[in-house]
Amino acid sequence: MLFQDLKLIEPILKALKIEGYTTPTPIQEQAIPIILQHKDLLGCAQTGTGKTAAFAIPVLQNLYNNRTQHKEQKTIKALVLTPTRELAIQIDESFAAYGRHTGIKHAVIFGGVSQNPQVDALRRGIDILVATPGRLLDLMNQRFVNLSHLQVLILDEADRMLDMGFVNDVKKIIAKVPAKRQTLFFSATMPKEIQTLADTILYKPEKVEVTPVSSTADTINQSVYFVGKPDKKLLLSHILKDKSIGRVLVFTRTKHGADKVVKDLHKAGVTAEAIHGNKSQNARQRALTNFKNSTTRVLVATDIAARGIDVDDLSHVIQYELPEIPETYVHRIGRTGRAGLNGTAFAFVDEEEKDLLKDIHKLIGKTIPVDAAHPYPLKELTAAERVKLELQQKENKANKASQPKRGRGFGRGGNKGRR
Repeated sequence: MLFQDLKLIEPILKALKIEGYTTPTPIQEQAIPIILQHKDLLGCAQTGTGKTAAFAIPVLQNLYNNRTQHKEQKTIKALVLTPTRELAIQIDESFAAYGRHTGIKHAVIFGGVSQNPQVDALRRGIDILVATPGRLLDLMNQRFVNLSHLQVLILDEADRMLDMGFVNDVKKIIAKVPAKRQTLFFSATMPKEIQTLADTILYKPEKVEVTPVSSTADTINQSVYFVGKPDKKLLLSHILKDKSIGRVLVFTRTKHGADKVVKDLHKAGVTAEAIHGNKSQNARQRALTNFKNSTTRVLVATDIAARGIDVDDLSHVIQYELPEIPETYVHRIGRTGRAGLNGTAFAFVDEEEKDLLKDIHKLIGKTIPVDAAHPYPLKELTAAERVKLELQQKENKANKASQPKRGRGFGRGGNKGRR
């Protein structure tokens, strides 16, 4: 199937041709016809499946086709809620790319920067608003945003919004939008809390599920490197000596760890920058821009900061530290091997992370091949060292189990009065 087979209008087909897109991904092929029919949609799709285009393209087309019926030029007709600033910017860029020949106006708002340019854009009048929940609610309270004419509500990365604690903000925003609307709901995972939220805000939705989170793309070549924790920086520098490896996205578990990796790479003569929550918005955007244009070869990121990173032709993802949640492994490597292209994913695993690797193998249903041909192999522990490690792991698990779990429910009743 080609994009022209989806009954898209010429202005959008022209833009897609400029972007070099000819064949829709599975979620685009399934979701676009549903959204064009103004139906509600529940989409379960992991990072890298093309879901931004899956909702951006049909929303642009519907607004373009209805532009003569709705003459309120300064009313917001579509709202995209997304959890991070980086992802909001990426989505806004997608609307700009796909809608360049439609005349549809759009803007993006997020916290961490001055609100004045964002308010100016809102005053000039827009059709589509992309926003993070906190800044949107702030501007709504200041009466700079009016959602009473909203036709389409899109929740993107819903599971991440719950994880980041946007529960109350999202509830307040949903309460301010018209009950009669089209709602599009996208989430990489579909735990009970997410399903409950979907049930409260969707009306007779069509469901599209593509590439479950428990699977990894066949286009990604995965390898495990067993290496001692102190030797990880040496192994990373060794791998990066291969000049055929272009841009590399490196994942760490913590912000401090990301900064440390950057310092080690600088000492090794490798251009690198970190992106995480402690960085200012300008610094994060500058690092991402430098990475996209290859001024910076290595971008070191934490998981939340990396959720919005969308870089064409990213060849390598390296997990410097394994995540504690197995599904996060799948999300991480989904940054490469996108849109049918090939990619490479390396995982550095020290002695303490072997149990995490077992959990990942269980989730994805296969064993990741081990690459033992490197100069920093993991040394066998002595009996005393192994006992000490096992005691430490038991203590860590006990501490984690004793921590209180925070609530994540959205509650019910959000669908009251729909249609």
